[in-house]
Amino acid sequence: MAKRTCDVVVIGGGPGGYVCSIRLGQLKQKVICVEKEEVGGVCLNWGCVPSKALISASHTYEKVKDHGAGMGVFAEGLRVDSDKMQDWKNGIVKKLTTGVRGLFRGNGVELVMGNARVTGPRTVEVTTKDGTETIEVTKAIVVATGSSTIEIPSFKFDGKQIIGAKEAVSLRQVPKRLLIIGGGVIGLELGCVYQKFGAELTVVEATPGLLPGVDPECTAVVEKRLVKKGAKIIKSAMAKGYEKNADGSLGVKLDLGDGKEDTVATDMVLVAVGMRPNGAGVGLEEIGVKVERGFVPADHFGRTNVDGIYAIGDVTGQPMLAHKASKEGEVVAEIIAGHKAAKDWVSIPAAIFTDPEIAVAGLTEAQAKDKGIDVRVGKFPFSALGRAMAVNETEGFFKVVADKKTNELLGVHIVGPEASDLISEGALALEMHAFLEDVGMTIHPHPTLGEGMMEACMNGLGHAIHILNR
Repeated sequence: MAKRTCDVVVIGGGPGGYVCSIRLGQLKQKVICVEKEEVGGVCLNWGCVPSKALISASHTYEKVKDHGAGMGVFAEGLRVDSDKMQDWKNGIVKKLTTGVRGLFRGNGVELVMGNARVTGPRTVEVTTKDGTETIEVTKAIVVATGSSTIEIPSFKFDGKQIIGAKEAVSLRQVPKRLLIIGGGVIGLELGCVYQKFGAELTVVEATPGLLPGVDPECTAVVEKRLVKKGAKIIKSAMAKGYEKNADGSLGVKLDLGDGKEDTVATDMVLVAVGMRPNGAGVGLEEIGVKVERGFVPADHFGRTNVDGIYAIGDVTGQPMLAHKASKEGEVVAEIIAGHKAAKDWVSIPAAIFTDPEIAVAGLTEAQAKDKGIDVRVGKFPFSALGRAMAVNETEGFFKVVADKKTNELLGVHIVGPEASDLISEGALALEMHAFLEDVGMTIHPHPTLGEGMMEACMNGLGHAIHILNR
């Protein structure tokens, strides 16, 4: 078995692993990144980026089809070419993954395509198509193995009618009827896509509400729109199994609770009940690294309980977000290279690309109250913004949560057009411990959607101009 040495081995080339590797390269560390499938991980290849490409395409289609005439824009022969759309989406993925490989080369990072197994605090065994080798590290091993789609035993993936998110972003034919098990982020984002393209949508959620953990006021706006467009939302229900009908369709059996059952006919089932961490099975337990239900606990410096072994990204726990993984990758790279760094952020913003979008940073109103904080809430609707009217997207609102005693911002919640872009101002405000006055008295350009953030803060103070302050 061949042997060689480097400073750091990074296991996994996703948003955490590739960012960590590049930063290590910039810091003049000799680093090897081992990836078993493709650089970019879930996010670039079949998660964040390709799903957003399809979301953009579906939004464009719907806007022309349903809203164009009202704006004086008419389109004849409007249609969806699923093959061309998929080719376009795949082109985006290829550009991004090729770009990561180029950044590796430019920063002196060696990419090894293969399966990695930790065999000691300073050794990693890598199996490639050409054989197996042992890599000895002088400084650290970084575990960035990410997460995988959870499969339900009674709904085993067949890649055709029972699918996961990976298959859902690669469909070359829109199903007539689509049932989604799971009313979380992945399920609703992809559900919005195929509903816009004409699929009859059913969402089955085990909890009493969609998007658990999100401010229910925001969730209600998305749910209302889904239902208005014909979706059937079944909450507090469990999908127990299915039967194949004579016509090739599926009959999905539901447990509605209290002894009630139902069967829903569909042509395709998307299982979107979450992601499972990939911490087990890579040799960590054997060398004493703590692994809990697949998660690898790490401290504020990314350190596991074994010296020299670090962990970042999804495998370390919630929130399972690409930008969280990337930031952790940068922090750990700095620490390994001998610089001072730590995971000391105030909040990790999140964006949900439903229709309309939801974006959040910091505490919800309920979470703040649970902490015993007397809160002040400010809101401002998109319907009062000239820019929102001009782009014909007026659903939703800005909501800010602040400490009533000090007016310090504690949370920002946005549901509406471009919420994913607008939330960054909220995240910065929280990071800088801004107050309602700081944001509310900052001049925002007109006419823009961002004015809503300013007005929401002023509403919290009772001074908003373009709505009545109650």
